[in-house]
Amino acid sequence: MVTRIHVGGDRAYDVLVGNDLDGELPGLIDGAARVAVLYSAPLRERAERIAAALPGVTPIEVPDAERGKTVAVAAQCWDELGKAGFTRTDVVVGVGGGAVTDLAGFVAASWLRGVRWVPVSTSLLGMVDASVGGKTGVNIDAGKNLVGAFHPPAGVLCDLDALTTLPPDDLTAGLAEVIKCGFIADPRILELVEGDPAGAADPAGRTLRELVERAIQVKADVVSVDLKESGLREILNYGHTLGHAIEKREKYTWKHGHAVSVGLIFAAALSRLSGRLDAATAARHRAVLDQVGLPTAYGQEAWTDLLSAMRVDKKTRAATLRFVVLDGLAKPGILTGPSEELLVEAYAEVAR
Repeated sequence: MVTRIHVGGDRAYDVLVGNDLDGELPGLIDGAARVAVLYSAPLRERAERIAAALPGVTPIEVPDAERGKTVAVAAQCWDELGKAGFTRTDVVVGVGGGAVTDLAGFVAASWLRGVRWVPVSTSLLGMVDASVGGKTGVNIDAGKNLVGAFHPPAGVLCDLDALTTLPPDDLTAGLAEVIKCGFIADPRILELVEGDPAGAADPAGRTLRELVERAIQVKADVVSVDLKESGLREILNYGHTLGHAIEKREKYTWKHGHAVSVGLIFAAALSRLSGRLDAATAARHRAVLDQVGLPTAYGQEAWTDLLSAMRVDKKTRAATLRFVVLDGLAKPGILTGPSEELLVEAYAEVAR
């Protein structure tokens, strides 16, 4: 059974969730004479199977994970598209986790000012976050995802079979983004995780499929209204301001989901300490993240570095820091210009 989740807007598309979805790809790229397939070494076999059914394939292997999300790697991809004679009717396909699909989308967005692209997501994080919504980009020394474009895909394939090959740690990391969706929009997600934490991390189980579909629906509902993060879409960054700062400090050796998990604790503390969130809902963050084995603490000595990194976050306006917070369960809002004393007090709950 294939579940189709519609993402509306000016450039609408569907996210397909199910098993054995490779046969759906040719229908998403109708009319293409050439297809570039971007993948990292661990996904070579999967990429080759996908490429076998596509026209005029240019395979492009890129470094794995965040090491591939650089301007230099994007430039190498552009060179390959140039050599292959890519035109505006051709398509870029990204096979892999969120880093590969972010890169593939950015390469597509910038080639001839925008060609079609399709993410074939192979990680839980990619399925529920990176591949949906049309955000594409690369990292630079100043921070994560600071260079990029909004470029919706022609469609998204979330093949649940791929999750059975993930290391358990990668699967758990992806649950951070799922849990985030529970706190900002769909509390049923939290109930599912709390009621069956083992099932939440079982790639062959019904619980995880429902979690994937619900998290994608949350994101689809938001980006259908606000593609370019001019308002509502900011709520998807709940927990990400500190999370991205941790990733930068760790030189991207931390998994994105692990960093976001710590960021969720910080955001909940900010929400409570600023008088906007009740103590029980704030405490629920740590409880549910602990249930699935996600990290909820980070070093006290890191605060100065983290504060510096947060000052170049995408939500910052001029010199004013802005954070997504909660005014209650599934009631996200924005906290603008919190005092440094409040930030330090909130971080103390992360550093303990």
